[in-house]
Amino acid sequence: MKKILFSGIIGLMALSLSAQEFVDLGLSSGTKWKDKNESDLFNYNAALVEFGGSLPTYAQFEELKESCTWEWNGKGFKVTGPNGNSIFLPTTSIRDCNGNLLDSSLGSFAGSYWSSSSLGPERAWILGFGATGGNMGEAERCSWRAVRLVK
Repeated sequence: MKKILFSGIIGLMALSLSAQEFVDLGLSSGTKWKDKNESDLFNYNAALVEFGGSLPTYAQFEELKESCTWEWNGKGFKVTGPNGNSIFLPTTSIRDCNGNLLDSSLGSFAGSYWSSSSLGPERAWILGFGATGGNMGEAERCSWRAVRLVK
């Protein structure tokens, strides 16, 4: 019985991993971007613990910004790579360090994604964007932001 249960759990884990789709945008680094965000917001430390090396670095976000075409559609950006493949980066919710939702102060045209690159014990790099474009910025590590994984 234990062997059957263990085999079932292993099978479900494999199915879960295979269901994750990563898109090759044709970037020179070879980085592939997951086709969707993780389903929750995370503070920086929780994101590092849960996703580790799958969080994009500052350099990977910079490459995404510089090597791809970004097209705003009112709900986020379609990001198209040099090879014509694309991902969609939707607007995201943001929570402050106390868990308060900041959407009302930022408007509905904002997105913010954690990078794995730290700026010391209290701050880390993020990719932030609005309807007019995106840029790398910094945020308090205790705030809650979206996560998009790479491999």
